[in-house]
Formats: sequence, structure tokens, C-alpha cells
Amino acid sequence: MDYQIFEAGDVVLQSGLTCRGTKLAYKTYGKLNKDRSNAILHPTSFGAQHLDAEWAIREGAALDPSKYFIIIPNLFGNGLSSSPSNTPSPFDLGRFPHFTLVDNVRVQERMLREVFGIERLAAVHGFSMGGQQALHWAAMFPDKVGKVIAICATARLPVHTWVVFEGIKSALTGDPAWRDGWFHEHPVRGLRAMGRVYAGWGFSQAWYRQGLYRSFGASSLEDFIVSHYEARFLKRNANDLISMIWTVQRADVSEQDSFRGDLGAALRAIRAPVLAMPSESDFYFTPDDVRSEMAQVAHATVCPIPSIWGHRAGNPVTHKPDADFINDQVSRFLAA
Repeated sequence: MDYQIFEAGDVVLQSGLTCRGTKLAYKTYGKLNKDRSNAILHPTSFGAQHLDAEWAIREGAALDPSKYFIIIPNLFGNGLSSSPSNTPSPFDLGRFPHFTLVDNVRVQERMLREVFGIERLAAVHGFSMGGQQALHWAAMFPDKVGKVIAICATARLPVHTWVVFEGIKSALTGDPAWRDGWFHEHPVRGLRAMGRVYAGWGFSQAWYRQGLYRSFGASSLEDFIVSHYEARFLKRNANDLISMIWTVQRADVSEQDSFRGDLGAALRAIRAPVLAMPSESDFYFTPDDVRSEMAQVAHATVCPIPSIWGHRAGNPVTHKPDADFINDQVSRFLAA
């Protein structure tokens, strides 16, 4: 096991249910300095685990472990932190007490204080659902966040994106293994269908038109969908995926007692400088959605990624131009 576990105990969630024996999986990189001022939190995105985010952490990069102490907390429901697949009965599988992003951030804040004595973060950095958590952090704990980097993310899930995930969920739960609110067997048909739906949203029309799927070593479009998208989801636990879909569909920083559904109030509560980086061709979190929110944040800079790689421009593991652009902008922002 290459990660640590924070034993959070019994956590009462926004849903009113209690997750007993809550476990937050996390991994650290670099060294915390004496005054604990160099910590950067890097939450994971939908379907990802800490290993999927490690590519951005390297010496000389914006997330430099020789300079910063970087902590990657795994999203609840991702199979490492408490999830349907690893929670004991009676709250396993279809009875898993789902976590909102607010719940995730509250446990992360406890972990930082109780394990490391960290009272204030130099920055919170995240992509997609990780970026949503970064914005939640800034609104929920405005005195504990120095800077925010939100890549391809909004603080409230756009309505259109909710509809996209509803379609993805329907493709997955259409498998006959879905019964009584959970999967009784590994739903191969549903996971393949989910991958095919996902394939239409991850990249832009121009990306497909130019045949850039061949950059993944695919010999054809069908080969790409099977080898990249179907294969990716077939490796995942379907009950965990359903849990994460539940979480993302309820992503809304204003849905807590402090803001009572007022998104503007939540965004105005953010005092940290924010670097928001939508992808120019993203279907999930469009530049217009991001600009609309950031107009209500006191110190926000919107810097679109000039790319046809769609949502994946924000997680450019295999595309150096996007990776270099993001790294340059984030480096300047952290250094300013």
C-alpha cells in the first residue's frame, strides 16, 4: 500500500446518515516545512485515485515536491477512501451513506489539522471534481486557503452537466446486474456502455475530426473507444462509480447551512485569489459557466486553456502543449 489512512471515526454526513469507521486515503509528496506554510492540497477527480494525479508532481514543475508539501486526498467513493466496495455491512453496496463534496472537504480539513497540524494551506489545486473541491475549500474555510487553482471546474455543477451524468448513470444501470439499488455482479455490459457515452464528452468535435485518438496508439476510432474508454471503466467497481456520480450530481458549494442555497453568497465568501482555467472546448464546465461564477469572486482570474482536447485538456497526461500551458500559468500564479 503506497498511501496512508486517516481514521476519521463516525462522521455524520449532510444526508443525515452516519458513516461509521470512516477512512480517508491520502498520499503525500515532499516535506512539510517547520512553520507548515508550504502545504498544497490536491484532491482527486471523478473516477481517479492518487496515482492518476501523480504525473503533475515533479521537480521543476508547478507542483514541485522539493518546494511544496503536496497532499492528495482520495475522494470518498473512489475505492480507496470509504466506498461502497470497502465499507462493511450494513452500509456497504446500495446502503452506502453517500458523501457530498462538503462532506469530503470537512473530513480533509480534519485530517490536515489532526495528522499534520496544518491550519492554513498555501493552495488548493484540483482538476474537474478536484477543482470543485478546491472552490468548496475556499468558500467553506476562507481563512485556511492561500490560493486556489480550479482547472475545468465550477463550484456548482452546471445543469447541463447534471444531465450528462444522468445519461451516463442510465447507461451503467441499464445492465441486468443492477438490482435493488446496487450491482450484484460486475456489470460488463453497463460499464462498456458507460465508456461509450463518456467518450462523446471527454474530447471535442475538432479533436475527433482531426483523428487525434490515434495519439493514444489506436488504429481506428472503434479501437480507441474499446481500448481507452471501455477498458478504463471495466477496471472500476461499478458501485463505487454510482457513488461518485451521486456526489458529482449534488456538487454545490451553496448547499450548506452557511449559505442556504445562495450561490452568490458562497462565491463572495471566497477571499483567496483564484486561478480558474476552463478548457476552451470543454463540454462539462464551459468557459461561460466558469466566467459566470468567477465574476462573483473578489479576486479571480479566468485563464482558458487554448485547446481542442475538451475536458481532458485540464488533465493533459499525454498532451505536452496543454500540460506546459497549465504548468506555466500555475507556476506564475503560485509565485506571484
